[in-house]
Amino acid sequence: MGRKLLNLRDGILETSAVKPAQYPKDAGPPLPEIALVGRSNVGKSSLLNSLANRRDLAKTSSRPGRTQTINFYRFGNFRLVDLPGYGYAQVAKRIRAKWGPMIETYLLERQQLVGVIHIVDLRHKPTDDDLQMSQWLQHHGLPYGVIATKADKISRGRWLQHAKVTKEVLGVEPIIFSAQTGVGKAEVLALIAEFLGSK
Repeated sequence: MGRKLLNLRDGILETSAVKPAQYPKDAGPPLPEIALVGRSNVGKSSLLNSLANRRDLAKTSSRPGRTQTINFYRFGNFRLVDLPGYGYAQVAKRIRAKWGPMIETYLLERQQLVGVIHIVDLRHKPTDDDLQMSQWLQHHGLPYGVIATKADKISRGRWLQHAKVTKEVLGVEPIIFSAQTGVGKAEVLALIAEFLGSK
């Protein structure tokens, strides 16, 4: 698949799920899927909306921990899959306890998963949770890239300094991204195309 097949303007929220039985089922060949993982309130919904050139595809919230299901967004011939955010202490422990297995089950058992986009906040040094997720992805051999969001919140002159810290902690060069200005959008689309091309 080349980038010309990335039809991100016609995205729809296909379904929300908490267990495999609720995942989308394709009548024909299974559609490739790319998962979005990251801490709560790191900007996953804003990233989705920016890529789709829409404001309302994914619901954004000022309250971290709002996404409590696996949300499947279909874009023609592939899906972006938004997983619940991790690392937000104010979400009830019993709910957080369900998220780990929910996320692991999807990432390890979903056959059409072709890549993972790990989203972190460019403004801050990656947290222990971020590092744990990165190490988990590496341990299981899942192809992934790192997107550092909210670049518009810091001065452009400090981007590379912050990106360097992210790379030192996670071992991966991040794509610097801003949903507000569109910085890094082409690079994210190229990463998605790369994942889809490997299928």
